[in-house]
Amino acid sequence: MIDQIRPSQLEQWFQSLDAPGQPLVLDVREPHELALARVQEDGLEVLAIPMGVVPVRLAELDAARPIACLCHHGARSMQVAMFLQSRGFAQVANIAGGIDAWSAERDSGIPRY
Repeated sequence: MIDQIRPSQLEQWFQSLDAPGQPLVLDVREPHELALARVQEDGLEVLAIPMGVVPVRLAELDAARPIACLCHHGARSMQVAMFLQSRGFAQVANIAGGIDAWSAERDSGIPRY
């Protein structure tokens, strides 16, 4: 089962895990979407890999590391989270509401589109 977390619950989810390594936010939106709105927070590692190329770039991700997937509203990131889980990634979450909810709950300076 994939954990569903809101942007405001991200740190709480990371802290609830017993996992090695720094948690990662995996942004699976397309480059043109990243140009419109991007998460950049001190102390938070964000890696952008578009959904369509996650399978070929899978080796860039550590299966033991907690990963929270992010997209525009949460549908694509959920698909990526399920894909990662099927490939042996143990601690994966979907950021429900995506970057849109992130703007509403965490950082109103991130444009909504």
